[in-house]
Amino acid sequence: MQSNGSDPRDEVSDDAPSTRTEELRSFLFLSAVTAPILAALLVAGFGFVVWIFQMFAGPPGA
Repeated sequence: MQSNGSDPRDEVSDDAPSTRTEELRSFLFLSAVTAPILAALLVAGFGFVVWIFQMFAGPPGA
């Protein structure tokens, strides 16, 4: 279906510049939620890899 320009939603583009509020909300979400979860997952993943490695290679110094 082709637009004839009469729909007002056609004037709003998806790449419109974001507002300061949207940027602040995105920053707070990334810094308060996403970053701590990602950090915890990375530490837990490294611990899991070390644990599995020690199951096969033995504990350090053994």
